[in-house]
Amino acid sequence: MTQQFPDVVRVENVSKVFKLHRDTSIKERIIRSSRKHVEEFTALDDVSVSIPLNSTVGLMGHNGSGKSTLLKVMGSIIQPTTGRVTTRGRMAALLELGAGFHQDLTGRENVFLNASILGMSKKETAAKFDEIVAFSGIEPFIDSQVKFYSSGMYVRLAFAVAVHSDPDVLLVDEVLAVGDEPFQRKCMDKIREFQGEGRSIVLVSHSAEQVGSVCDRGIVLDHGKVVYDGETPDAIHILREGFEKEARRLQAGDAHPGRGLVTIDRVEVVDSAGAPAHTVSTGQTLSARIHVSSTERLDHWVAAFSIETNLGQSLFRFDSKAAGMTLPPIDGAAIVSFTIPDLPLGDGSFRINVGIGDHVGRTLDRKAGAWDLVVAGPYAGTGPIAMTPTLSVSK
Repeated sequence: MTQQFPDVVRVENVSKVFKLHRDTSIKERIIRSSRKHVEEFTALDDVSVSIPLNSTVGLMGHNGSGKSTLLKVMGSIIQPTTGRVTTRGRMAALLELGAGFHQDLTGRENVFLNASILGMSKKETAAKFDEIVAFSGIEPFIDSQVKFYSSGMYVRLAFAVAVHSDPDVLLVDEVLAVGDEPFQRKCMDKIREFQGEGRSIVLVSHSAEQVGSVCDRGIVLDHGKVVYDGETPDAIHILREGFEKEARRLQAGDAHPGRGLVTIDRVEVVDSAGAPAHTVSTGQTLSARIHVSSTERLDHWVAAFSIETNLGQSLFRFDSKAAGMTLPPIDGAAIVSFTIPDLPLGDGSFRINVGIGDHVGRTLDRKAGAWDLVVAGPYAGTGPIAMTPTLSVSK
């Protein structure tokens, strides 16, 4: 029989409405004083979720779906417009970059300030101070004012304070993406340590891989509503479906954002034999062909090509100008070919984006999600990038 744990966070029928003031100047406010120029934006719409003890929950969704707002409501950073939120135990929230820090104070002073906000006494903070600073890895700068810190240093110190406040519930927003890779690994190790201790974690992330690796439950939000709450693999599948629909919508609605001098008529990706390539293997040779046409002669222009995951994580971008290449003048129809020998992608689904611009950086035309590509082995490793290291053992 599965053990049932009590809820440490309960969100019941919560809605959050923000008022948007459209007046752009004092003059407008005076002129319109008799009639308020206010619009409302519903960030959360009748949301009900519960977070039990000993669980790790991933909040997912597109930008503006309500993930961060829900996390702030859970952490009592903002109050709901309607509905109720109840919590139990000590909670630590790592939300917006710099939240809980004072710009004019030093890192040392901000450790005590932030820890007090999280419910730690001065004595508790002093006892753990060395551990906090060591975990953050910014010892040489601890007595500098934080206004001189980089975004990565901010996150290091904020996360270090949060995880050493002995929380029962840890709320983590996308800010972890700011840190460098070694620190991200340290953070994930700490999260797994918390999991082993039976603590609860709510994680907002755009990385399906990250959510899939650490979360035992996924919640997908869309326009302020919960559209799925359940098994993590199913949540990731639903999220990816949503991103694919959005990419198709954007492509249909923004086919020609430039001035119309050059348009992308067709895009195709082919293998070494010239056949259309939708499902390929790691190490194949691929060519992306962009069929373009111009309404007049253009002497200076730029072609760009990029590959990203279905969640929009950029893996590779190439443009002719950055590479120091000069394209021949175009006058009428032309085909731009990008060839990739030995495709270095691991198993997964990817999107290819293409664009055409002029020499001063203006976009003439682009196609987001111009081609869907599935890579299916053979590859022994995991992750979107395929590497083939050699292995040796010596004494």
